[in-house]
Amino acid sequence: MKGKPVVIGVAGGSGSGKTSVTRSICQRFTDKTILVIEQDYYYKDQSHLPFEERLNTNYDHPLAFDNDLLMKHLHDLLNNKPINKPVYDYKVHTRSDEVITVEPKDVIILEGILILEDPRLVDLMDIKVFVDTDADIRIIRRLQRDIKERGRTLDSVIDQYLHEVRPSHLQFIEPTKRYADIIIPEGGENHVAIDIMASKVESILSKKHENDEEIS
Repeated sequence: MKGKPVVIGVAGGSGSGKTSVTRSICQRFTDKTILVIEQDYYYKDQSHLPFEERLNTNYDHPLAFDNDLLMKHLHDLLNNKPINKPVYDYKVHTRSDEVITVEPKDVIILEGILILEDPRLVDLMDIKVFVDTDADIRIIRRLQRDIKERGRTLDSVIDQYLHEVRPSHLQFIEPTKRYADIIIPEGGENHVAIDIMASKVESILSKKHENDEEIS
């Protein structure tokens, strides 16, 4: 791979459909072209805290993320260096001992609820996307995910939504919409917007490859 990778930020509230949008874009290209970096892999390590204290973590607050490590890894990828992406274990509420070795690719999609909240991350993005989905749809999706995939109870998910997720969304996530170049309503169901995004990525890649050939 030659030249600096293209960085696309895909933001939006929890359950908005960011992953569906990202997956739909990735399906248009080969695995060798696009790399996805999920912000929620970069929750801070909490192994130094008792388990009871970890349970109080607000995962929708900017302070929950290790953006310093995320920035370092993004800079490494932009310099065509591999990284060891961390893995977060939601059952024990801290970072796993496991890491995932990731190689740089032509396009990096940075996906997460608060990627547009940190100016350092925003400055690295060539395209900024905000997936905008109604709150009732988002809470239903979050209920399904947390109960099925993370072993949570219905009451705990609802309590967390009312006391942490919703207030954090209104305070931190929703305001970042103004930094987006593109706003996609209804997430992965908006096929027209996804087609436009895929076409834009194709255009960027085409120009990038032309520039790489000129350099070589």
